[in-house]
Amino acid sequence: MSAITFQADLSVKAEINLYYDLFVPENISKPAPLLIAVHGYGAHKRYMMREARAVAGDRYVIAAIQAPHPHFRRTDDGYRIGYGWLSDQRPEEHIRLHHKFVLDVIGKLECDGSIDPEKVFMYGFSQACALNFRFAFTYPNALRGIIGVCGGIPGDLETNELYKSSSAETFYLYGDDDEFYTQEQFSEFNSKLASRLPNYRSKHYAAKHEITEEMRVDISAFLLGFEYSSV
Repeated sequence: MSAITFQADLSVKAEINLYYDLFVPENISKPAPLLIAVHGYGAHKRYMMREARAVAGDRYVIAAIQAPHPHFRRTDDGYRIGYGWLSDQRPEEHIRLHHKFVLDVIGKLECDGSIDPEKVFMYGFSQACALNFRFAFTYPNALRGIIGVCGGIPGDLETNELYKSSSAETFYLYGDDDEFYTQEQFSEFNSKLASRLPNYRSKHYAAKHEITEEMRVDISAFLLGFEYSSV
């Protein structure tokens, strides 16, 4: 009688669809700057498209990408579907998927002639902040600008040998009454990002874990500033 064997965590590769919404202003000059909008945990691409359009108007092509992991989230009127980017279980796989998603969207829009690959910006809220910074440090020449709101930084920022300093213009925004991060944490995040990003600025707001109207005004001004630079 043959011995019974047990093997755990075997895997097969599978293909999935990754979804995004695209906004191309009618009268924009092509190739145009691209703003990649990345939602936080429990949200969706429609939410981040609204936020991106609020700050970019008709000056940027906008791609709002949606996380691949759906789940139910409680709302005031019951439950709705939200999406998450990663968890503590094999996060490296989810990070690679996020990187490939971003690169594939950039590549497709470049091939279409819609965008200028030298003018790519990323805008992330909450969970998306650390993901976007991971992308920026892994592909330091891919982005012209980064906007991060109310989020953390890569936990392996000081240990990952793949990371390189990015010259992207960076704007980091955070509140004074955030439900998920303490002020000590934000202070530490701010210092570490400033040490790795030579073109870095940050601003502290009277806000919770949210994107406020004051933040939107400042983000819009940040993006508008590139129209008068050499990008």
